[in-house]
This record gives sequence, C-alpha cells and structure tokens, in this order.
Amino acid sequence: MPKHERTAGVILSVIVLSVSTALPAVLLFVCYRLHFWLGIVGESAMCYYLLAARCLRDESMKVYRALAAGDTEGARRAVSMIVGRDTDALTAEGITKAAVETVAENTSDGVTAPMFYIMLGGAAAGFFYKAANTMDSMLGYKNERYLRFGCFSAKLDDALNYLPSRLTALLMILSAYLSGMDGGNAYRIWRRDRLNHASPNSAQTEAVCAGALGVMLAGDAVYFGKLVKKQTIGDDLRRVTPEDIPAANRLMYVTSVLMLLLTLTFRTLLFGVLL
Repeated sequence: MPKHERTAGVILSVIVLSVSTALPAVLLFVCYRLHFWLGIVGESAMCYYLLAARCLRDESMKVYRALAAGDTEGARRAVSMIVGRDTDALTAEGITKAAVETVAENTSDGVTAPMFYIMLGGAAAGFFYKAANTMDSMLGYKNERYLRFGCFSAKLDDALNYLPSRLTALLMILSAYLSGMDGGNAYRIWRRDRLNHASPNSAQTEAVCAGALGVMLAGDAVYFGKLVKKQTIGDDLRRVTPEDIPAANRLMYVTSVLMLLLTLTFRTLLFGVLL
C-alpha cells in the first residue's frame, strides 16, 4: 500500500541516518578522550573520505580519455558509472554532456556540501549529510518502484542541499572569473536557468557551469527505458567537446578551494568566540 511504502521509507532513512551518524560520533568521542591529537587525526581522515573531488575527477577523466581516443563505447561504459540515466544510445556529444553535468552537480553534492556540514558539526555531521545524499541517489527516483518509498529520502536531500547548492553556485561564479572562464555569462545563466530542473538544487551549479563554458546542458534524457522531458540549461553558443570535461573539473577544484577557505575561516572564528 502507498502509505506503508512511505512509512517504510521513513523508517529506513531514520535507521540509516542514525547509524551513519552515531558510529563516527562515538568513535571520535573515544579518540578525543584518549588523546586530543588522536581525535584530530581520526576526524581529519574521516573528513578526507567524505570529500569526493578526486574520485569525481578520476571517473570523469576516464570518460574524457576514452572520448579523446575515439572509443565511444568505452566512454559510454565509463559515463554509465557516474550517471543515473540510460547510456546505451548516447552519442559522443551526449556522453560529454552527461559527464560535464555530473561534475557540475556533484561539485556541490560530493564536495562543497559535505564541507558545509563538516563546518557546522564536524565529521559526524558530514556523515549524516553523506548518508542522506547517498540514499537519495539510490532511492530518490520518480518511477513506480521508488516514487513513494524514496519520497522522504528525496525531500530530505532537497532540504539539506538548499543552502549549500546556492552558496556553491556563488563561489563557482567567482571561480569562473579566477579560472579565466566567462564569469559574467556564468552569472547571467545562473540567474536565468538556476531553477530549470525538477530538483530545486541541481540546476544551481549546472547553470553556472553551462554559462562559464558557453554551452547548453541538460535537456531530455532516458531513465529506466523511459524518456524524461527536461528543460535545457545554458545557451547553445557552441557544441560541447571532450575538452569541457577537464574544464569542468578545473571549475570544481577552484570552487572547492574557495569553500575550504570559507569553512576554515568560519570554524576559526567560531572557536575564537567560544574560547
């Protein structure tokens, strides 16, 4: 029954979130009680594994190298590992777009949003966010199987990403300027297209990336064999090329550094006030 599916989804979310947050919190409590620096080392290691910048770069560059070598089938296999859409019929241009969109969206989901929650509550809060985001990626599909069961996970992820995605978009606009990209167009497209997505958050960074690169992203895609109509993001000023993948990664790294500086500054000021 629909009601029972929703309830089951809530129960699963509560269990996963509780375990994912409690285990690192207890472990860190023990480490800090044993020795302050043991806690610092342990929490630093946890924070490192919460951030997906390197993984995102490595996986997207597999797509780039395959495309650069003319191996469309290899690129199709590589991109299928980092996107949720069906990839069997994607052209080389479609593969490239999918990779760029993934880097743009996951700059927030995989890197800066975890930093945001680590800033607020340390590694335990980072694991809370990561668990919620992972559940959304596994259950938050709007199809018959997951529409009700994954509803709570999807809504929770939307709420948790609301502020980080918008802060990341603003930092990404600044990063476009710092990276020698079109920061002015990045801001213009963000203002115009930041809500061109079923998610209230995903188009925030995708719009900035599309504007910075001067390309059009998003549009219709196939999920589980079904065509899903989606709005486009950005202007079709030129065709997307494989070189846009490393460019999106550069944008991701500069944005990540800016977020790191911002969060470290906040934590330093916070501890200064508390002490």
